[in-house]
Amino acid sequence: MTIPPPAPPASGRGEGFLHEPDPDNPGWMRWGFRDPTRFNSALGKMIVRVDEDGRVRMRAFPERQHSNLADKVHGGALLGFIDVALFATSRSKGIIEAGTAVTLDLSTQFIGAADIGRPLDFVSEVLRVTRRLVFIRGLVEQDAEVIASYSGTIRKPSGG
Repeated sequence: MTIPPPAPPASGRGEGFLHEPDPDNPGWMRWGFRDPTRFNSALGKMIVRVDEDGRVRMRAFPERQHSNLADKVHGGALLGFIDVALFATSRSKGIIEAGTAVTLDLSTQFIGAADIGRPLDFVSEVLRVTRRLVFIRGLVEQDAEVIASYSGTIRKPSGG
């Protein structure tokens, strides 16, 4: 396996992220890192949009590499997707550029098992924004089934 050379370092102001229209999914934005050697790239394709009700919906496409031995989405992979959903939500709502913000806490309640090969939606709402913090909660859904609930806090970058 050949690893591509890393992209030039970003300034921490969002240049390292892809957040642009997805030609394969009208109305959705692609979400990811420009540098394929970063952790988020292991999560695969993710797209995001703001729904009519103001909630942000991030869609991920779990594959076998995200599975556990029961052929369901591994809990650790779900946590990774949820963490990304916090940032996709904040960026989609125009709160942060995402470059140097950090997760302060993430609480997750697993409710059901998610299937590999079927899209997962991470539906988030911003509860409150302060000068330094963003408070978010949401649900992980697969079709009409709730897989998990979550809440998290992001610390905005200095000057953000």
